[in-house]
Order: sequence, then C-alpha cells, then structure tokens
Amino acid sequence: MEIRKVTTKKELDDAFFVRMTVFVEEQHVPEEEELDEYDETATHFIGYEDNQPVAAGRIRFVDDYGKLERICVLKEFRGKHFGQMLMEEMENTIRENGVNKAKLNAQTHAESFYNQLNYKTVSDVFMDAGIPHVTMVKEL
Repeated sequence: MEIRKVTTKKELDDAFFVRMTVFVEEQHVPEEEELDEYDETATHFIGYEDNQPVAAGRIRFVDDYGKLERICVLKEFRGKHFGQMLMEEMENTIRENGVNKAKLNAQTHAESFYNQLNYKTVSDVFMDAGIPHVTMVKEL
C-alpha cells in the first residue's frame, strides 16, 4: 500500500470516500457526525492499493498530543497490515512536528489492534456516534 499525506482535492475526496464507506455505510454513523468542522484544518492521509483508495485517517494537534482520528480501512482490505502501515506514517508525521505523544479514541472492538501498537487505554468506555469507545495514548 502507498500512503500519502493529502495534498490534492482528489486525494481528499478519496479519503472522504473511504471514511464514508466504513463509518457511514458500514457502521451507520450519521453523515453529519462523520464529516465535521475539523476536516478543514486536519492533516489527512490516504492509502492506495493499485491506485484504489483503501485506507484513510487524519491528525489534529491538540494540546501536547497528535490526535489520530477517523482511522479506517475498507472491509475487503483488512487483515493485510494496512492499518498498521497507516498508523506508522501518521505517527512519523506527529514526530516530524516535534510532538512525542499520540492520542486516539478507539472503538472498543479495535482496542486490541491499538494495544499491539503500544497504545495504552486511559479511559472508561464511552459512547461516540452510538459506538463504544476508549481513549488511548502512546509515547512516541
């Protein structure tokens, strides 16, 4: 998979396509909750396999953290380490910005995936868009 930091409208549209497919169509998150005001200022990432958009995520810098958000891989491309590759690229970008802590709100079914990447759970379960989540952090 090729991961790019989004720099063009097409790449951003591709990232939104992956997010809408995973979160809105598959997980039934309301579209108005999926696309938000932070999309304008976040740093977006898109992953391509054979020129097809298959993974996406974004980073916002909040307080002293790089906050990883909207991390997703199309269902038919899961289990191929694309999520891990995307996370590594996003973490590298956080470091390049002089920040050494990452934070994310993980759906509880993905908590073990993030544990494998050395994220630690620091919250109780809470609901977001009708889906149970936990907050996780990692020193980079």
